[in-house]
Amino acid sequence: MRRATRIIGCSVALSAAVTSCSAPAATDRAAGRKADTSGYLATADTDFKGSGPLTMQLDYDTVEADGLDPQTATTARSWSIDSLVYETLVTVGPKFEVEPLLASSWQQPSATEYVFTLRKGVTFSNGRALTTADVVGSLRRLLKSQSAYAAQLGPVKSVTATGTDRVTVELSQAYTPFLAALANSPAAILPMKEIDDGSLDVKKEMLGTGPYVVKNHKQDQYWNFTRNPEYRAADTVKVKDLKIEIVPQEAARLAALRNGTASFVNFNNVDSMDQLTGTRNAKVVSQTNSDFYYLIQNSRNPDSPLADQKVRFALNTALDREEIAAVALGGAAEPTGVTPSVLPGACSPAKLPGATAKTDTAALKNLGTLRLAVYTSEPAVGQIAQVIQQQLAKAGVTVKIEKFDDTTYFSDKVFGPKPDFDLAVGWYAGYVDPAMVSRWWNPRLAGFSSTFLTDDKTLDHLIDTAGSEPTGSARTRTLAKLCARVDTDAQMLPLVTRPSVLGYRTDQVSPTLGAGEGYGNFLRDITDFTLPAAK
Repeated sequence: MRRATRIIGCSVALSAAVTSCSAPAATDRAAGRKADTSGYLATADTDFKGSGPLTMQLDYDTVEADGLDPQTATTARSWSIDSLVYETLVTVGPKFEVEPLLASSWQQPSATEYVFTLRKGVTFSNGRALTTADVVGSLRRLLKSQSAYAAQLGPVKSVTATGTDRVTVELSQAYTPFLAALANSPAAILPMKEIDDGSLDVKKEMLGTGPYVVKNHKQDQYWNFTRNPEYRAADTVKVKDLKIEIVPQEAARLAALRNGTASFVNFNNVDSMDQLTGTRNAKVVSQTNSDFYYLIQNSRNPDSPLADQKVRFALNTALDREEIAAVALGGAAEPTGVTPSVLPGACSPAKLPGATAKTDTAALKNLGTLRLAVYTSEPAVGQIAQVIQQQLAKAGVTVKIEKFDDTTYFSDKVFGPKPDFDLAVGWYAGYVDPAMVSRWWNPRLAGFSSTFLTDDKTLDHLIDTAGSEPTGSARTRTLAKLCARVDTDAQMLPLVTRPSVLGYRTDQVSPTLGAGEGYGNFLRDITDFTLPAAK
């Protein structure tokens, strides 16, 4: 969630009447596609005919309690790595639209029923054909897991096979983000036969229908992937050998891109874009994410001034999100409400109560020193904290920034059983449907936020309504009310979007990169990457 959907077609047009419609005509992305430049930062050069290997450097490895199990994965890096091996029923396009993947199409006979037709010719990397039992078992397993992501699937009532190639999912009530929630790696379709008979430990091994298989992996050091020969479109995958090196140091990844020892890297600091200016054959782009940074104001401490909503709102009005985006993130971000501003139907940050109200300076008197917690693994978090510190100082509020390693921040100081902070900066994956991330503002649904958020029944109702209303003007109005409620209560304040900075060597790889991403998966289109022929 902290590390790191899109919806079109039949579900958005439903009314209370029973309706039947189907997904757009299916073109298997795995079979290769000629991407329209609209919606893409880069599209692969089809004149590149090489086959690899390709070396990437990423900032961190999977850090999951359940090892390699995708269903309980909570970080965007895990989602990206999982997607190399595992596939979902649907995926997302460059404009946050739902597209077919393992499901060649789907129908929605009613507001609460989805019927998926499975794509033909799909096999796992061990050669066994994908079956409806794998789909049914995978979704049931995810729902039973009670993982944080399982809540994003909404009110699923049943998952059943209704034909040799059809699976039907029934919901107990309408839930608009359902398709979008299926498009992320935690909802991947697993080899349930092997899991059930004990021949596969999904926490330690990976066996999927995707384009790659794992050759070897050393935690926090590297991954080696090779092309899956059983992949239905194996001949179209140009990167036959993929090596992912885990390199936590930003400077080291910068150096690797400069000297060509890495072809593709990710960065956490937007300043990297400037530092590579003039480097021959190196290109750096900023991919728009629905992820966003937030500021928590701990309201659960009765002795804290932040237990008073008037104080929290006054602090909110003293924040300038445009300045945060410009100074802390070099203009690569934009202000956002609780519905990520880059998504269709999102509320306008400029119209939020905190953006239009004057600061109540009387409410900010005699607050003492507020402790602002940050973690050190991502530079932007500290940079945002510094801008907030300066902005609140202008309002007469003293803020002390306290820096912690990730484990201390997430397991103890902020998300632990006894939070010890006044303010905290972090970030959430924004997902694809604008209502999805709002569920974390309901502590009963989220669980992890219950230690520092006071439950707001009115807000809970708005979250539920936004989840059940079909896309349209009524839902847009509900989302605007939801954003305003979060902004006024000011317990956990969305600040600005979190860009994804990616660098690559134009002489070593030609990638396809969507302009927008909802699940932090910048490897989403790796089957389209092309490589120059060996010299």
